[in-house]
Amino acid sequence: MPMKSLFHLTPAAHRLPAAPAPDWTLFLDRDGVINHAGEGQYITRPEDFVFLPGVPGAIARLSQWFGRVIVITNQQCVGKGLISPEALDLLHQYMTASLTAAGGRIDRVYHCPHLAAAGCTCRKPLPGMVLQAAADDPHINFSKAVFVGDALRDLQVGRSQGMVTVFIAPQVPDDEVRPWADAVFAGLPELADWVTGR
Repeated sequence: MPMKSLFHLTPAAHRLPAAPAPDWTLFLDRDGVINHAGEGQYITRPEDFVFLPGVPGAIARLSQWFGRVIVITNQQCVGKGLISPEALDLLHQYMTASLTAAGGRIDRVYHCPHLAAAGCTCRKPLPGMVLQAAADDPHINFSKAVFVGDALRDLQVGRSQGMVTVFIAPQVPDDEVRPWADAVFAGLPELADWVTGR
């Protein structure tokens, strides 16, 4: 399959497994990677949660390739009082159930509920959530992991722990983002095409 990267892959990207690898972990940001990000608004209801085109099928393919699929997401809407922790859990249950119905899976979802100014250790670009994931699952090895996101903070988390970093972007990233990305794809379907098509 043709590679649909928006610029050349770095050598680090070729560390990604060329065959199904149960010892590898796929970390995914949520908004802008799995679902449409709200334009200036937070997604607080399942009916407002809309998957990006081709994402359920892409996650189904990637679920067969990676031993663990984990969502890592900043959700300061909780800290702002726009959604309760219980309602956010229900939203993530909807997301997970929808992806399961499409043949994929999400093994765990970690979210940071804190305000950006709260000074917590879990809000990306700090690595608290991925460190918690590794504490919860000793099989996670960051040298056999990839972090996929649509913001610089996602790439910074992945790079800080030695992961392969993949940037999801509809256009070529700017000079600030480019050095942090081992690969750039327009979306998860294009990443799945490349990973599973080698």
